[in-house]
Amino acid sequence: MMKIAVLGFGFMGKTHTLNILNNKNLKLSAIVDSIPALIEENLNSKTGNFSTSDIDAAELSGINKYSTIDECLHSEDLDAVVISVHTNLHYEMTKKALLHDKHVFLEKPFCLDIAQAEELISLSEQRNRVLMVGHVVRFMPPYNLLKQWVDTKEFGQLKFLSLSRFSGLPGWGQWKDKKITGTSGGALFDLVIHDIDFASYVLGLPSDINSSYLPGTLSDYDYISAMWSYESRNLHVRIEGGNTFHHNFPFQAGYMAQFEKASILYTSLKGDVIQIADDNSIREVPAGDAGAGFYDEIDYFAQCIINNTPPHQCMPADSLQSVKLCYQHI
Repeated sequence: MMKIAVLGFGFMGKTHTLNILNNKNLKLSAIVDSIPALIEENLNSKTGNFSTSDIDAAELSGINKYSTIDECLHSEDLDAVVISVHTNLHYEMTKKALLHDKHVFLEKPFCLDIAQAEELISLSEQRNRVLMVGHVVRFMPPYNLLKQWVDTKEFGQLKFLSLSRFSGLPGWGQWKDKKITGTSGGALFDLVIHDIDFASYVLGLPSDINSSYLPGTLSDYDYISAMWSYESRNLHVRIEGGNTFHHNFPFQAGYMAQFEKASILYTSLKGDVIQIADDNSIREVPAGDAGAGFYDEIDYFAQCIINNTPPHQCMPADSLQSVKLCYQHI
């Protein structure tokens, strides 16, 4: 089993911790958080946009806990780290881990500074370490089905795709600290980037982006409405999302796709099914569990380390391209 540490124990840190504990190839060796004594106390506090299940405090009783990455890297014999801290710390922590020859799974977004991301990609290649950024939508079953239908043309050519993602303004943990939230990149880089990344993953880069945006609490672009054009294919993609709503506004994400032979609807508000309609009927097919994507991406990361292969399903260069695409919206 590969020994791994989780750096940052907020919503995503807890999510990754649970999936590491459930993975036969990974052994959770350490957790790094600013106040280690509160890790068990805050285990099942309400954070994040949705639940990904709870962790039994007993499972963490024998896990070493540290307040800094430096202390952890010098004290633990690790194979890899999962970095799930705020965006402004991504570069510093990833660089330290790579310089200590650790494989790195980094939560999205990569780095807001393009040059920093390029440096980390180069460093991971020099050190022969797996560097993967967590674009979880690439691993979610309902989105994998959409990609499959686009690739196989089961319903003919894709003619129009609409991707959306909305949440209330984050109001948990360090999201209350304006010094941190001001460097997060706002909803564009932290939330809507999921759909920007997925669209480019499935369809490639658009020939044109026409975008409008509105300011919010976290940035000048906390609401995004964009239309992508693919001129050579006569295809358009609409991307809309943001977090300008009140804290308790229900999280919702999904897609609408118009193919030649059918139109398809998926929404997390009815997340167990995908609806497929044509001119004569409408039917439902199982969507799978979108939350399973969080386990699948960590398992994929582990398999890349075991097999000594790059993370082809989610290469760091692709994650950097998604950051660049975000900038094209503003």
